[in-house]
Amino acid sequence: MDRHLHIVTHDVPWPADFGGVVDLFYKIKTLHQLGIKIHLHCFTSKRAEQPMLNRYCESVDYYPRKKNLSILPYSIPYIVLSRCDENLLVNLEKDNYPILLEGIHCTYHLFKGKLKDRKVLVRLHNVEYRYYKNLYAAESGFLKKMYYFIESILLKKYEKKLAQKATFLTVSKTDETLYKNVFQAKDLHFLPVFIPWSQINSKAGSGNFCLYHGNLAVNENEKAVIWLLEEIFSKINIPFVVAGKNPSSSLKKAAHHQLNTCLVENPSEFELDDLIRKAQVNILPSYNSTGVKLKLINALFNGRHCLVNKAAAEGTAVENACYFAEDAKEFSNEILRLFEKPFTEEDILKRKQILGELYNNNKNAETLITLLY
Repeated sequence: MDRHLHIVTHDVPWPADFGGVVDLFYKIKTLHQLGIKIHLHCFTSKRAEQPMLNRYCESVDYYPRKKNLSILPYSIPYIVLSRCDENLLVNLEKDNYPILLEGIHCTYHLFKGKLKDRKVLVRLHNVEYRYYKNLYAAESGFLKKMYYFIESILLKKYEKKLAQKATFLTVSKTDETLYKNVFQAKDLHFLPVFIPWSQINSKAGSGNFCLYHGNLAVNENEKAVIWLLEEIFSKINIPFVVAGKNPSSSLKKAAHHQLNTCLVENPSEFELDDLIRKAQVNILPSYNSTGVKLKLINALFNGRHCLVNKAAAEGTAVENACYFAEDAKEFSNEILRLFEKPFTEEDILKRKQILGELYNNNKNAETLITLLY
């Protein structure tokens, strides 16, 4: 008998070119390969409709996000209220198939009690109120800072009420613990993210530079890079490359200020993969301990040594594949040590043992299917 599934996504999941949609696309692809008939519902804002998705789905429907000015003032978080489309509800009610809601963003109808007597799973991308609280702390612009602050408050109230209404799938053990302790959620399951990499591609040997990569337009990432440049690489004579999307003029200036640092602006996928493979140390500190950092998983599958802080890897179950530092002195000492430490075949074997079982798309899809049917 055919097994059908509604998946509601907060954004169009193709191209899979940023962390927020990688898990979505490879989950859809893997479920399709395992015979699940997918009815996809995508909210759209800046991303176009994608014929590619029709290869993996029985149907694909698109719903425009509401513009902010038309829904102010609001008591429900904006990321949710801007996705409260009635046509989505009509389409979901045409049958009794199970529903996978991707992110807190897509839970409006669940929150309002409109999906009673349906099997509903919610995929948590982050503990959103914590994520927005960290965005607030990293933001310098007044209007954005106030938006993040208000959204964080609304999300905490919203997530607490929502926590009793569905089964939740977390991307990290940290998020699972937070939902259990802060919101008293009872139906929680850790399900690792779905990824494009199926084997360890790291190369043994040594590289001749350190690398930070990420979306540089994100304030939190820019803050991490500025800190690395000013507090560490201005004081140690080791080559440091920063690579990523849309850096600000101030970040460009900081990266070019020293002879041992450089910036690769908007690298192609091929260029970024090449940098990750050739770096001696991938350095990826974070100010946000919720969710999972796809750039870290990328570096672990494809790069050599990975140096992070606790917030970057906590709860992801890959801690044993990373090296850790917390302050500038510790980062400097570890960089100097790892820069002289060849990456070995034993390191590659350790990666295979840790990551191969955890980030297995087929295995994780089977777990998801068991929870759905």
